[in-house]
Amino acid sequence: MFLLKGQAIMTITLDQVTARTMTLEEFFNYDDGTDALYEFEDGELILMTAESEINRRIAMFILVYFVQQGIPAYRLSMKTEIVVTGSRVRVPDLVVFSEDLATAMESARRSTVIPEMPTPLLVVEVVSPNQSSRDYRYKRSEYATRGINEYWIVDPIEQKITILEWIEGFYEERVYVGDSSIESPVLGNLELTAAQILRG
Repeated sequence: MFLLKGQAIMTITLDQVTARTMTLEEFFNYDDGTDALYEFEDGELILMTAESEINRRIAMFILVYFVQQGIPAYRLSMKTEIVVTGSRVRVPDLVVFSEDLATAMESARRSTVIPEMPTPLLVVEVVSPNQSSRDYRYKRSEYATRGINEYWIVDPIEQKITILEWIEGFYEERVYVGDSSIESPVLGNLELTAAQILRG
């Protein structure tokens, strides 16, 4: 059965529809026999649709840049799940682990940051068409609740980068466009502009 949630199509088995929504534990044990990647939102599977080529390039550019800045590869991950609340799991495009989190992830049976683990230092979301409200509104509050120090919203549609710094439970934002140099609260001043990132 196919249901529409926003612009994403979800595949839900018949027994899930007739019985009840999924629990977090059921989500972690769910296997539909495909390589599909899902987020989890209030008991429902949210299918992660295929990335556009520009989004993929932007995410890879940032990953490579972070490695060039000396962040070890074992502290960087793409498409790692983060349990942001008891009923929601998000899958950001890129995650920067702290040393403590990288150590905790070594023994994880799947690439999931659970609530008992240290918080990621930084997450990056590259905005997809028709998904901006999720990245700007919902994930902003969820990542703040999780205490993630820094959240980048890279928007190739609006041609801007919003960097949010977690201060006393809320995010304060700075917006970068064009040739403005990116300043990261976690990583410091970067020799990098918004335009460079958005070109991928």
